[in-house]
Amino acid sequence: MDELIFHLTTPLEGTNEGMVIEYILCSLLPTLLFVILLIIFFYKLRNKNYYTKLKTICMTIVICLTVCVGIYTWNNLKIGQYLKSQNTESTFIEDYYVNPIDVELDFPEKKRNLIYIFLESMEITYADTINGGAFEENVIPELTSLAKDNEDFSGKTKTLNGAYVSTGATWTIGAMFAHTSGLPLKVSIDGNDMDTQNSFFPGIETLGDILDKEDYSQTLLIGSDATFGGRRLYFTDHGNYDINDYVYAKENKQIPKKYKVWWGYEDKKLFEFAKEKLIDLSSKDQPFNLTMLTVDTHFEDGYVCEDCSNAYDNNQYANVMACSSKKVKEFISWIQEQDFYDNTTIVLVGDHLTMDKDFCENIDDSYERRIYTAFINPSCKNESNDMRKYNTLDLFPTTLSAMGVNIKGDQLGLGTNLFSNTPTLTERFGVDKLNFELSNNSAFLDSLGDQL
Repeated sequence: MDELIFHLTTPLEGTNEGMVIEYILCSLLPTLLFVILLIIFFYKLRNKNYYTKLKTICMTIVICLTVCVGIYTWNNLKIGQYLKSQNTESTFIEDYYVNPIDVELDFPEKKRNLIYIFLESMEITYADTINGGAFEENVIPELTSLAKDNEDFSGKTKTLNGAYVSTGATWTIGAMFAHTSGLPLKVSIDGNDMDTQNSFFPGIETLGDILDKEDYSQTLLIGSDATFGGRRLYFTDHGNYDINDYVYAKENKQIPKKYKVWWGYEDKKLFEFAKEKLIDLSSKDQPFNLTMLTVDTHFEDGYVCEDCSNAYDNNQYANVMACSSKKVKEFISWIQEQDFYDNTTIVLVGDHLTMDKDFCENIDDSYERRIYTAFINPSCKNESNDMRKYNTLDLFPTTLSAMGVNIKGDQLGLGTNLFSNTPTLTERFGVDKLNFELSNNSAFLDSLGDQL
């Protein structure tokens, strides 16, 4: 519901045309066709003796179906729970929020570069059970190796560890917001309409703001239209990022003017453009932050590029995941061969759990799904040998710490630096309790989103 309410208050510009077409073909047209046929049916029988009785029976059936659909929607979207939380005022966020503006942040003398890669819908779930996943066969072997060879805060255990997805971070812009601000993205029904705002949560200090103050060159590189979901507004408002998106690629003749697949252009091109951008950024005498978002693994079933194999028995989504895993590993290997790598921290994270309707439907209910996480070439050591319990909000201060930034108190926003021994809110309150508190209405959070 948080996602639905948010997108109802944001422009739909940049939406994947395939999703719109699918809605028209699978939902709108069948509904209209049914209504038209029903009208014709009654019109043809209007003079029959049994017309009134038949009309009553048909209307009863329609009403029953409507009620059933309403009940299913109410329960599936947990609308009752959402409305209750909207009317339950909580001070939890205000009580535990650590304003980055008030925190002493000490950057190293030689500032480290950052490459932050959001991997669309990537979970540790896709690995095999031996490695902490939920499947018999590992469809992300390269990503599994990257996480195990680097830092995912699994301690001494031999299985993957990832971040729990917090309330307000279950879709792409919600995740990007949470990862970089330490806050859930929640807008109230009666306020904060994002389609009329000139700024995106102007009352907060984010990762982009902090790095901008430290004179970082910042770029957002994505293969879709950054306008969708408010991403353009957020990243220009907080950090003054250069937006290199699908629109940029067309305008700068990186792709033909009429070229469009999936949401814009595929990840094969994204990684090639990223290499070109990194060569350019690293040639300048300025630290950089390149933030990327992959797209091929987006629901439903992902995008099959020319490099995808059919290794998983015609399971398209598994094949796309496997292809993405290989591409990411190849890209990381390329970075590690570059001169700028020694002074660069790489963060690989899934943005949120998959929204594919059936890929994870047979997973045991007891399995705890978490997004993929790996910190590569951090400048600090993990102080804990235990497997940490953490969520997406913790990645904000953890990223800065991985860049060599000393954070007094080890907390920013609602997040905790995972390289420290400081307990996270997830460890203190548990996953369910934390998400319950974050789902309740917060006047404090609303005030951070209000226009100045």
